[in-house]
Amino acid sequence: MTRVAIIGSTGSIGVNTLRVMDALAPDYQVAALAAHSSTQELAAQVARYRPRAVALGDASRVEQFERDCAAEGVQVPPTLVGETGLRELGGMDGSDIVVSAVVGAAGLAPTHAALAAGKTVALANKEAMVIAGELLRSTAETHGGSILPVDSEHNAIHQCLRAGAPREVRRLILTASGGPFLDRPAAAFDGITPDEALDHPTWKMGPRITIDSATLMNKGFEVIEARWLFDFEPSAIDIVVHPQSIVHSMVEFVDGSIMAQMGTADMRGPIQYALTYPRRAASAVARLDWSSIPALEFRLPDRDRFPAVGLAYEAIAMGGTAPAVLNAADEVAVDAFLEGRIAFTDMARIIGGVLSAHAPSTPDSVEQVLAADRWARNRAREAAGSVSGAR
Repeated sequence: MTRVAIIGSTGSIGVNTLRVMDALAPDYQVAALAAHSSTQELAAQVARYRPRAVALGDASRVEQFERDCAAEGVQVPPTLVGETGLRELGGMDGSDIVVSAVVGAAGLAPTHAALAAGKTVALANKEAMVIAGELLRSTAETHGGSILPVDSEHNAIHQCLRAGAPREVRRLILTASGGPFLDRPAAAFDGITPDEALDHPTWKMGPRITIDSATLMNKGFEVIEARWLFDFEPSAIDIVVHPQSIVHSMVEFVDGSIMAQMGTADMRGPIQYALTYPRRAASAVARLDWSSIPALEFRLPDRDRFPAVGLAYEAIAMGGTAPAVLNAADEVAVDAFLEGRIAFTDMARIIGGVLSAHAPSTPDSVEQVLAADRWARNRAREAAGSVSGAR
């Protein structure tokens, strides 16, 4: 029996993880669940899966959660509250795998706690690895924890790396869909609206990650994530635009061979891989229909039209807390764009300005990472306010 704690159980990844576990039953059991504020959904999950403990990030929602549990006819399980509660749930006894699927920097503390407790973390929270990859990697190595990526591109890299030893690898190749503006002229970027940017051609995702996909910042974050997940220098990590989203990523070996992981766009695939690794199990994920696959296209990203990619490589080169600053500034800039206060092209300018103003340091704790995060958010809000006031 493999016991699984899901942090972010009411979100898309969390719900799909439960679907995968349903298919893998009875070999997998829900040990604990955590959500931020979706009390009704969490109570329904408690009624179905009967976890030993839950955590609720929003302390003001505890009473509502109790009422929702009563409505479900289920006893309220031991409930941890706030950021401290999420952290405790990540490191608590009683789980073998922790699925980290909380959105944003809030996922860092529970991920760190799980690795410090020597657990396997199925990581779907890319921000944690972006803002504190070096810290998380060293914590895992020190305490015997391990990280298995759920993000489809890194999950694909993990699968491809099984074909050879690290010394035999020449480079990692992350594929990008290119987003909705792949072929739009740069001169038209200023007029891009939030509704247009949210209309992703392939994936259905949350607002922030969809905008990051439109700017290709999402792919820049994935370069940072790959650097720490797999311990490869940034110069050995490339991006290739692949609009069909069938090849999820590739690994090139020193002899010129390239291993590509292909499959349908269904997050249950990488989730199940992370839960069952190193074995594979049958799944309900749809198979590729070879008779209907379009011609596969690959091209290099245009860094002039999508400067976010260059900003990510710059943050890696700066090191230390710079990736945390990049992530925080991006989140503020995306919010300002979605609210109509800045233009599409203003996002990269704001992020670049905040990054240039930062003096990075090497963090040795979660608190130091979060301090850099707070600094960057304040600086980015000021910059966004200035841009908005000038419009």
